[in-house]
Amino acid sequence: MHCGYHLTTAIVGPPVLSLPFMFVMLGWVAGVFCLTIGALVTFYSYNLLSLVLEHHEQLGQRQLRFRDLATHILGSKWGRYYVGPLQFTVCYAAVAVCILLGGQSLKAIYVLSTTNEKMKLYEFVVIFGGFMLILAQIPSFHSLRHINLVSLILYLAYSLCTVVGSIYIGKSKNTTHKNYSVNGHGVNQMYAIFNAISITATTYGNGILPEIQATIAPPVKGKMFKGLCVCYAVIVTTFFSVAISGYWAFGNQAQSIILSNFIVDGNPLVPKWFILMSNIFTLLQVSAITVVYLQPTNEIFEQKFADPKSPQFSSRNIMPRLVSRSFSVVVATIIAAMFPFFGDIMALIGAFGCIPLDFVLPMVFYNVTFQPSKRDLIFWINTFIAVIFSALVVLGAISSVRQIILDSNTYHLFANV
Repeated sequence: MHCGYHLTTAIVGPPVLSLPFMFVMLGWVAGVFCLTIGALVTFYSYNLLSLVLEHHEQLGQRQLRFRDLATHILGSKWGRYYVGPLQFTVCYAAVAVCILLGGQSLKAIYVLSTTNEKMKLYEFVVIFGGFMLILAQIPSFHSLRHINLVSLILYLAYSLCTVVGSIYIGKSKNTTHKNYSVNGHGVNQMYAIFNAISITATTYGNGILPEIQATIAPPVKGKMFKGLCVCYAVIVTTFFSVAISGYWAFGNQAQSIILSNFIVDGNPLVPKWFILMSNIFTLLQVSAITVVYLQPTNEIFEQKFADPKSPQFSSRNIMPRLVSRSFSVVVATIIAAMFPFFGDIMALIGAFGCIPLDFVLPMVFYNVTFQPSKRDLIFWINTFIAVIFSALVVLGAISSVRQIILDSNTYHLFANV
């Protein structure tokens, strides 16, 4: 159950609120198809990765980190120069994005609570970053198990709020005519499709599965599969309901965060208390996700500065931990305040990081570790998935960078969006 809590917090979260926006770029059929393929492939790949980790544990070579697993299977250069930096980038970018989302939720609460809107978005980002300075000091991943249970409940709460709110607005007499046509034509539509795939990959992404499996007490056999079943029961229920209800209610006017559609020209389309409640749930759950994705960063710093011979809570280890964790949160907060563009950042993270870590490498690890015969269907399934998604890495990266360049005219540092 603890494993299920960790997995759910690592995968689900506010990116689910971007799924109706993904449907805007794909339409009904392609949107549902993309969501389904994402669920099937990631559930399959996470199970393969879990089997690889179990296999090494049975051989007495338990791997606790993604980069260590890559080093053991593919060689030291792959672990040190590709997988390690890639995982660090994905996790740290997720921390910055979560701090930005926390600031946006705080701002939404502020806007609904007052008519004197003097504070800017970056100020709320800084406030949320200050709160994360405290939570970042939680000692270890295992210490988060109860927080992640609360996170799971909060996620279910604001997902339900999103679905209920979308249906309420969609059935309202004041609702505008819904247009479900796909925006863009030709080349623009093609790039939008790749952008949508990258957003989907980010939504399903979990670049820390080995670190989560490392929290399971030996023997680990079978436990990860049960944890994944818990996780994907939540994922399938919420991802599809939020995406479908949001797109149904707003059509191709769905914004990159669907809660933004609940307010038009400063006027809420649902009761004000309902939007406040949804944003409070989101704010609290984002806090838990931020702490989860800080763990790989914390581990890297503490490997360099901690003394394993001294007790964990000795002054020799507490001071470096306090300084390094505070430093990483401060830097992430500055990045979030400077670049508050959630949709484009999500697509970029998905293309460069989540697709390789979650859709490609598990297939490669399984084939190299177990060496299935080329006559076996599993060899060709894994190879096919790895090749297809490797191509999508390139195409998704190009479309994401292109979108950022196109949107750069509207960008400026510390924008109040």
